[in-house]
Amino acid sequence: MRKAMIVYGGWAGHDPDLCASIVRGWLKAEGFDVRMETSTACFLDPAIADLSLIVPIFTMSKIEKPEAAALCAAVASGVGLGGHHGGMCDAFRDAVDYQFMCGGQWVAHPGNIIDYRVNVTKPDDPIMQGIADFDYRSEQYYLHVDPANEVLATTTFTGEHAGWIDGVVMPVVWKKRYGQGRVFYCSLGHRAYELDVPEMKTMMQRGLLWAAR
Repeated sequence: MRKAMIVYGGWAGHDPDLCASIVRGWLKAEGFDVRMETSTACFLDPAIADLSLIVPIFTMSKIEKPEAAALCAAVASGVGLGGHHGGMCDAFRDAVDYQFMCGGQWVAHPGNIIDYRVNVTKPDDPIMQGIADFDYRSEQYYLHVDPANEVLATTTFTGEHAGWIDGVVMPVVWKKRYGQGRVFYCSLGHRAYELDVPEMKTMMQRGLLWAAR
């Protein structure tokens, strides 16, 4: 049986407990044995090297350097990493090694909750098959991103809320490798109810399974 670990906490505005429960349900339905943790200290457990997947849902928090190093080493050795929104790419703002592994870091969401469009860039990728461009209402994440990411979907900023970024095309969904590990990320999902949006749910479920060893 494959094993996964969901590590959740941090800023309550992202519904980490509800998101963790939803993701746990998805993984259990796929036959995973799911371990739930609420402290980054769990990354110091040598047993994480035997996991198939780690899902961080931990916004605006701190991680100790040995904890971040242990997590990065586990993923580099082949453990999968997958997550969404600030729970993964705004988890630990001062941990650059963690950000290097994830492939991006949130820096702004001009206009806060707005309507925008998500454009599928790789419709033939197994994660995106059957998903067409779609409209979405949430925070439109502006991220600093790794150019080595394999981008699966993007969004284009209009400049309405920050004129100098008019026309900027920003990755929304990507996958990448980190050592032997697979990493998947989706910037959608400010609140837990968004995990029930059909496109979001499908991308997340497929992405986590792709990442899992």
